[in-house]
Amino acid sequence: MSTTRRSPLLSVWLLLCYTFLYAPIVILIIFSFNESKLVTVWAGFSTKWYGELLQDRQMLSAAWLSLRLALMSATAAVALGTLAGLVMARFGRFRGHNIFASMITAPLVMPEVITGLSMLLLFVSMEKVIGWPAGRGMITLWIAHVTFCAAFVAVVITSRLREMDVSIEEAAMDLGAPPFKVFTAITLPIIMPAIASGWLLAFTLSLDDLDISSFVAGPGATTLPMKVFSSVRLGVSPKINALATIVVLFVSVCAVVAGILMFRAERRRKFEIQAAMRDRA
Repeated sequence: MSTTRRSPLLSVWLLLCYTFLYAPIVILIIFSFNESKLVTVWAGFSTKWYGELLQDRQMLSAAWLSLRLALMSATAAVALGTLAGLVMARFGRFRGHNIFASMITAPLVMPEVITGLSMLLLFVSMEKVIGWPAGRGMITLWIAHVTFCAAFVAVVITSRLREMDVSIEEAAMDLGAPPFKVFTAITLPIIMPAIASGWLLAFTLSLDDLDISSFVAGPGATTLPMKVFSSVRLGVSPKINALATIVVLFVSVCAVVAGILMFRAERRRKFEIQAAMRDRA
């Protein structure tokens, strides 16, 4: 029986990598409880910056707008990305397949500045031709975020569908189940962990986007990254550290809860498959 030995050099390298990635976040969280107004000078423990953050109406308004935008964008991106992934993975090599796949994955490799500029030109042209959208605001932000988030979701769903055993779907169709019933009863539950992962990815991408939002946002629609960036340009305030700490904790809790739910769903699905195989035997 062979055993694999972990190299000490590899362990040290992993430790250095994790330290490089997470040490700045830990330092940021620590200094969010700093008494001093100087973000690099520790003057004692205090939570006053959290209180001042809760009194900053502009920052809270930007955070609420970004949260609503991320929720709506992630939901729409999951719907479009799932349909696109289903077409690329299940519809075979139809005419224009390569063009369709290239258009779906283009936002993945295109710089966000180019995407934002192209969306801005699109909205300006549409306003001149059909009179919609009237100005830039929440609706233009939502369309732009869905456009580039759907590409990431489509890649996740496509990879999961291609790994899936199609014999299960074929057996259901042989038993007389219509395609929609096969998708809702068999395919959808199997790819649900991938859908949840795609939703979380789209939510995170929308929540922290700055480049595209800077092009398509209007005067009355300032997202949280735009507000933070404008505040940092005037000098880093401890309120930014407090805000970043809240965002880190929020995202971490969401990721942990989603991971637990996906783990339970996958385990329940495996138990159901094993029970069905025992009953069949």
